Amino acid sequence: MRQTPAMRRIWLLLVALALLLTACAGDAPLDTLEPEGPAARTIDNLLNGVLVPAAIVFVFVEGGILWLAWRYRAGRRRTEGDEDDEDDIPAQTHGNLILEIAWTAVPALMLGGVAVFTVGAIFDLADEPEDAMQVEVIGQQWWWEFRYDTDDDGEVDIVTANEMVVPAGTPIDLDITSRDVIHSFWIPALNGKLDAVPGRHHDLTIEADEPGIYWGQCTEFCGLSHANMRMRTVALSPEEFDEWVDNQLEPAVAPETAAQQSGQDFFVAQCGTCHQINGVNDVEEADLVAGSAPNLTHLMSRSTFAGSIFRLYEEADDEDLDYLALPDVGTLDRAQLEAWLRDPPGLKPMDPDDRRGMPNFNLSEDQIDQLVDYLSTLR
Repeated sequence: MRQTPAMRRIWLLLVALALLLTACAGDAPLDTLEPEGPAARTIDNLLNGVLVPAAIVFVFVEGGILWLAWRYRAGRRRTEGDEDDEDDIPAQTHGNLILEIAWTAVPALMLGGVAVFTVGAIFDLADEPEDAMQVEVIGQQWWWEFRYDTDDDGEVDIVTANEMVVPAGTPIDLDITSRDVIHSFWIPALNGKLDAVPGRHHDLTIEADEPGIYWGQCTEFCGLSHANMRMRTVALSPEEFDEWVDNQLEPAVAPETAAQQSGQDFFVAQCGTCHQINGVNDVEEADLVAGSAPNLTHLMSRSTFAGSIFRLYEEADDEDLDYLALPDVGTLDRAQLEAWLRDPPGLKPMDPDDRRGMPNFNLSEDQIDQLVDYLSTLR
């Protein structure tokens, strides 16, 4: 069946609408248009201010293009009394002083106004609060490490991975760097993105208005599993944050059963060359084969693992997640943890030959059961 021009236009319109709908999401975790902190609100206010003149320019320019395309289209029907030849060149505006001044001055004024607000926003974002809490952020292939000096003595007291826990309503000064290649740290609900560069330290201030979980993502291509390098910022009330700190400062819980003890022995022998558990295999980072792998001392106090792409608990995706209660009331996603130990590269692309990521150790099912029994005690 031959399509008419009208039908072709309808099909083009439907395709355009379909493309537009693919950009819509009801609950997007990385939505830049829903700020949840002062810095993100500064960016959002600037964006909204820029979008208004941009929309005006878009309507004016696109409207003019469409009108000209329609008015001077080939084969247009002549109106009654129109004696102009279809090939005649339209009247030219070159040399019209008023028009040339207008389309030069108006954009300049608009850009000047945008520049004033942009510079103001840049200075606001660069301002570092004096009472900010310090957290060191280290990007690695392909996960994020977070280090806390809780007593300001210059020594790291807490080392965790994938989930950065902070008190809500408190400015957090992030010292961002990288251990291997360039990464980019981005939690859109709390601030813009900032590169993590080896050998350099960049400062970024975040603050969460309310307790909650804010998703983030590495936004600089950093290798094979870049898309699987996520992170969570967990904002707790100040009282809950203090409780979390107290728990993180404790050494790992000792095994209580024979299966758990077997799991710990196997962990020290097989996994302890890369991973550290405080009070179990305390070693210097330089002595670890991988240079650095996630500290697992309180693994079960987190809700996700492996770059935050897998959940530790079935309740990890709940909107009203009681984060601190997970080890006591949460349902361990044992099948997911076992699947990870069974074949890590099969679930998350890695390059173990270059010591990037966790290799497949071809563990037996008994060894996997023992490890999971032990890891589940690390609260």
